[in-house]
Amino acid sequence: MAHQIEINSISGLSESEASVRLKQAGYNELPSTQNRSMWKIALESIQEPIFLLLVGCGAIYLFLGDAQEALILLGFVFLIVGINLYQEQKTEKSLEALRDLSSPRALVIRDGERQRIAGREVVSGDIVVLAEGDRVSADAVVLWSTQLSVDESLLTGESLPVRKRAVEDSLELELATQPSRKHRPGGDDFPFVYSGTLVVQGQGIAQVYATGLRTEMGKIGKALQTVEPEDTVLEKETRRIVGKLTIVAIAICIAVIVIYGITRSDWLQGFLAGLALAMAILPNEIPVVLAIFLALGAWRFSLAKVLTRRIPVVETLGSATVLCVDKTGTLTFNCMSIQQLFVYQPSPHFYDVTLHEREPLPEAFHELIEFGILASRKDPFDPMEKALKQVGDDYLAKTEHLHYDWEILREYPLSGKLLAMSCVWQSPEGKLIIAAKGAPEAIADLCHFDIQQMQDLEKHISTMATAGLRVLGVAKAIGRHKSDKQQNILPDKQHDFEFQFLGLVGMADPVRPTVALAIAECYHAGIRVVMITGDYPATAQNIARQIGLQPSTEAIAGTKLEQMTESELLTRIQTVNIFARVVPEQKLLIVNALKRYGEIVAMTGDGVNDAPALKSAHIGIAMGERGTDVARESADLVLLNDDFSSIVRSVRLGRRVFDNLKKGMAYTLAVHVPIAGMSLIPVMFHWPLVLLPIHIAFLHLIIDPACTVVFEAEPEESNIMNRPPRNPKQPLFNRHTLRLALLQGVSVLVVLLLVFAIAFYSGHGELDARALAFTTLIVSNLSMILTNRSWSRTIPEMLRTPNPALWWVLGGGVVFLGLVLYVPLLRHLFRFSFLHFDDLIVSLASGLFSILWFEGLKIWQRRKGFV
Repeated sequence: MAHQIEINSISGLSESEASVRLKQAGYNELPSTQNRSMWKIALESIQEPIFLLLVGCGAIYLFLGDAQEALILLGFVFLIVGINLYQEQKTEKSLEALRDLSSPRALVIRDGERQRIAGREVVSGDIVVLAEGDRVSADAVVLWSTQLSVDESLLTGESLPVRKRAVEDSLELELATQPSRKHRPGGDDFPFVYSGTLVVQGQGIAQVYATGLRTEMGKIGKALQTVEPEDTVLEKETRRIVGKLTIVAIAICIAVIVIYGITRSDWLQGFLAGLALAMAILPNEIPVVLAIFLALGAWRFSLAKVLTRRIPVVETLGSATVLCVDKTGTLTFNCMSIQQLFVYQPSPHFYDVTLHEREPLPEAFHELIEFGILASRKDPFDPMEKALKQVGDDYLAKTEHLHYDWEILREYPLSGKLLAMSCVWQSPEGKLIIAAKGAPEAIADLCHFDIQQMQDLEKHISTMATAGLRVLGVAKAIGRHKSDKQQNILPDKQHDFEFQFLGLVGMADPVRPTVALAIAECYHAGIRVVMITGDYPATAQNIARQIGLQPSTEAIAGTKLEQMTESELLTRIQTVNIFARVVPEQKLLIVNALKRYGEIVAMTGDGVNDAPALKSAHIGIAMGERGTDVARESADLVLLNDDFSSIVRSVRLGRRVFDNLKKGMAYTLAVHVPIAGMSLIPVMFHWPLVLLPIHIAFLHLIIDPACTVVFEAEPEESNIMNRPPRNPKQPLFNRHTLRLALLQGVSVLVVLLLVFAIAFYSGHGELDARALAFTTLIVSNLSMILTNRSWSRTIPEMLRTPNPALWWVLGGGVVFLGLVLYVPLLRHLFRFSFLHFDDLIVSLASGLFSILWFEGLKIWQRRKGFV
């Protein structure tokens, strides 16, 4: 029999031994096709329009014999590629960290302790614990199992799950782990489980014999990648805008080349003017900005203990209007302790364990605890079973009520139809003892309570539930003596035993201290919180009062939920925020009703049956610690610490990402307006060219890191959680954003034209006018970065807010400007004249003046209470 391998004595590998094996064999993973090498990123960078345009301009300068201009442009090419490499590598590292986190989790036994690790860290020889809903992390031999069934369709194509048995002894285990004796996937009653397959029923313990490329999955070569690129609404929107701007840019550039060539009879200079204009108009940074913001946003989520399985949710989360959350483990610690007991014999009475903490447990309650433990697994993982075992160790040690030498013959698991589980034990004398525990009404059903008995029991349940306790019922049954050959004659259903009701166990699960503040923050942010629990309404309402969930006076039970008509459900769901005695399947009803009411729904879940609700919700959130792999695979986010406050932090981060993305995009559009204007207008007015390709390449050294690294690192606005959720249908480039960007760009352009025109027509000459205009443009550009850091706080206020990347960009811009203005060789290449101190003052004042109106607008909006 499987128990002959002495499951209870297994200690697994030691941490040091596992570490050695990991170094020797490598990670338990298949090669990913998504990793991009530095060379691949560089290759993608040189295919960018800005790179090609710079190379084109350099070729023309070489053709004209201007080697210095060509070389300096080539230098800018390398700098821009270097910036792109840095940004893309940072993004790639963030995505790689996410892939590591999102590999299937594995529960292993190491050093005698159960611990959950990333599936990629499983090594050969590890002991893995399998439960319903888990994704098997490696090929393994089953040492122990109870009703274990696995879906192997990923490997075999067969849709029906297959039964698994355990190896019967150490000899079979030794034979099973030999390479020549391995069995191929498929078929019932084999002791092998395979990487990538899914446990659909039962539990098991298995020993790993193959990882990574040595698994059946590795032989097939099917790579499972968890972070996949998707076309989001934002990506489609930006692609559409960039496409339109590209068409406009090409048309204008052709027009400029033709006009310049015809009016000035200089087609080469006209071609250079056209290329400069193309470089000025094409906002090639926009797709890069979007990719970097979403990838780094997902990485920031992971720092807040939230794994992003689908990148688009980074920007979706900021629009959530309803958070539907489980009570147990999310709002509470999922760490049970027994507070109160109730028995009928010798007379109905309660016993408060916490009030008599150091006193012996009265004899009347011994049997209740005894059978509660017998209705649990020997090595419990469930918090309620742990609490029962702890009370047994504390109060029943050295008594006849603890049975370490009994053998378990069969387990009847919990089901959606009957919320109770039973265990059949055999004593050393051969006597059969059956213990059951579960929802009190389910235990009462097993005991065949009549209406009067049920009404009487409900009063006692209500007393305990009102105190905020989770209530379990316990029952026992006595079977006949059975020989080994008769063990398989046990009935198929729990109902076939003659159960006797023993009593009730009331457990408390303390509320997480961070929850009340997080709930309050949700309400300030205009987000509704809905509690969904399997507990009694009274228990749920007690918890609701503790955490400040409103209203706490109304609750809908799962049975009533299913009986409601669609119109009645839509009416009630507008005001009720507590749903109790809910089974996982009923979560889908709640999600769909909220969606029909127009809410943007985020839903938490951890079980196999939660998967439909998680998929249906706009944002599915799975539990990382206690959740099944099925739930995690169906979800958009995974809470690595199962804490509700992490969801709220994610909402804050999601809003921050979207805010900063809008600022970065607005800045990018705004800064292209004066650059494009100063490239086009001189051609139309027969002025000397103000911006040459070398100038625009210089500007990109500021624009590229500013619109990505600087704005992405900006902290959130102070009022970010005091405004209602954004409308998900609102485009990134809405009228407000476009108007703001265009006004900023036009105001800078007007100032630049005035500076250039005044300097040029007052006799300063082409070089002097160009130097003044370019310096003013750099100051205006840096000023636009500063003013767009916040759309509610002024520049002096924001200077007190740290952003290290900002100072690198500002400092680099000022240093490079100083070099091109005052190093003779560079000044000659840029075709500038020497600027005196009063010229610098004019450029500085003009550049700052160009964005003063926006600073004034912020102050005016704040006084009017708009922000």
